[in-house]
Amino acid sequence: CIRDRGERGVVGEPVGERLEEDRDLFVAASGERTERFGGSRHGSGHARLFGGADVEDLPGSGVDEHVVTGPEGPRQLVGDDGDTIAAVHQLLAGFEPFEASHGAPAYARPVDPADDRFYFRQFLSGADFAAADRVAQQMVNFAYAIGDRATGECLLVDPAYDPAALVELVGADGLRVTGVLATHYHPDHVGGSLFGNEIAGIAALLEVVDCPVHLQADEVEWVTRTTGVGAGQLVGHASGDVVRAGDVAVELVHTPGHTPGSQCFLVADGAGGRLVSGDTLFLDGCGRTDLPGSDPAQMLASLRRLAQVPDDVVLYPGHRYSAAPFAAMGSVKADNWVFDQI
Repeated sequence: CIRDRGERGVVGEPVGERLEEDRDLFVAASGERTERFGGSRHGSGHARLFGGADVEDLPGSGVDEHVVTGPEGPRQLVGDDGDTIAAVHQLLAGFEPFEASHGAPAYARPVDPADDRFYFRQFLSGADFAAADRVAQQMVNFAYAIGDRATGECLLVDPAYDPAALVELVGADGLRVTGVLATHYHPDHVGGSLFGNEIAGIAALLEVVDCPVHLQADEVEWVTRTTGVGAGQLVGHASGDVVRAGDVAVELVHTPGHTPGSQCFLVADGAGGRLVSGDTLFLDGCGRTDLPGSDPAQMLASLRRLAQVPDDVVLYPGHRYSAAPFAAMGSVKADNWVFDQI
């Protein structure tokens, strides 16, 4: 079927009436994952469909899973539930169109089927999970899941507000949580008390799943004070250490400034790569440096370090402070004012 903002169709069916006539269709994220669409395997493969060549009027518009096929079989660009049209569109520059079976142009690139084992999801607090939590709605935190579909292993990034729901969400995708990656100690990322509000986090998660919590060594004592989780379940790392979910390797990048042990996560994805930046770097601006443990000089050094990240790596921040939920580093470095200051 084709699902576009809740509408349904069948593979090969004309979909012009489902999108505005002047919009292209984008094919993204293919694979042998028929079970995710709930049905028997379709011989020509599966891919996700993204609509909207003209996206200026669609900031933040969401898309979900779709199935579509083309004459050359499925192809992959990017693809995770909840990717936005605007964000995907900017990643399409330079890709050649081909004529898909529905008769509209689509954009794609060949991909090694082995790449499809890479699993990555972005979850918005107060919307994708903890939907009834007013603090989650106001804080607009992002949590992430990084995993290996082949082994079923998954790492959760900053599982605050409703960690059990995040476990269920990745479980519905056939993955199990084997570890936590924490960007920093603040309660909206790992749980604790925030302005008199108690936020569930890693302490609640560890009641559901027995797994290590990976931090920078400089952040361990701060996380213990904030969450009450003992050092026995916290693993302190140095910058450059690698944590794995199956064969998916995540590099831990120490980026102090917002907090002493703030860290980002760099992971290869078969394309340019992805950088989960927590509160160190947003699409517009950077983390505050006027809080306990903050250091403006360290933040400046961290931003200079991130300025060296290749332009085709996609940045995934810790909060949705911009219309788009993620962007290529080249765009961030060109548009984010903080890079004019360094």
